[in-house]
Amino acid sequence: QTEHARAQAQQDNKTQSKLSKNKTKKDFPRINEILKQQRLDINFKEQENERKRIDDSLPDSYKEKYVALDCEMVGIGTEGKTSALARVSLVDWEGNTMIDTFVQVPSRVTDFRTHVSGVTAKDINQRSAMDVNQCRKTVASLLKGKVLVGHSLKNDLQALLLQHPKEDIRDTAKYKPFQRVVGTKWRPRKLRDLVKEHLKKNIQVEGESHDSVEDATATLELFKTVREEWEKEIDNGQRKTKKRKV
Repeated sequence: QTEHARAQAQQDNKTQSKLSKNKTKKDFPRINEILKQQRLDINFKEQENERKRIDDSLPDSYKEKYVALDCEMVGIGTEGKTSALARVSLVDWEGNTMIDTFVQVPSRVTDFRTHVSGVTAKDINQRSAMDVNQCRKTVASLLKGKVLVGHSLKNDLQALLLQHPKEDIRDTAKYKPFQRVVGTKWRPRKLRDLVKEHLKKNIQVEGESHDSVEDATATLELFKTVREEWEKEIDNGQRKTKKRKV
């Protein structure tokens, strides 16, 4: 019985050793995978540098047209499901902050959604928090004559009770190359996934609240990666519309 137990123990050790070796092999990427990733990283860097070179060559008058908006909301109403404006951030082409302010909420907040919005009672009750009507007027004046970039801008503009000319909106949630097919319909993708894929950056990290300045900046950078194609598409569409009218 002792010999049998010893033999069984040896066999178990061999099996464990084999499993450990297999696990170790799986834990380490193959050399081909490493080289492939290196090539992809180099290619991405080259494309990014070329895009930045083109962007830098654009005249200031062109770049000044673009701004990016992102808002954070809190919940009001019995169950806190109705959204109310709590923070507004607007950045320019270079990522400079044009406005970033918490907003006084005129109704009683029933859900601060802090885990997502990052907004607390202290934020919207502080003296520096802007009156909601004054905030709307300020943002409206900053958006006048601008091309507005954002992700799911319908929600932001709705919270601000503002409208913006359709031809001057660049919504990355509605841009088809940034969408995915679900069933037979095109659906928007999450901003953080698009930014990770196209910019190799992490935003809206799991377990952390959103930052509206960071999100607005990331959305504008995302737009820049497809700016040329997107603007050509819009120009071609406008020309066709003019021809049909004539």
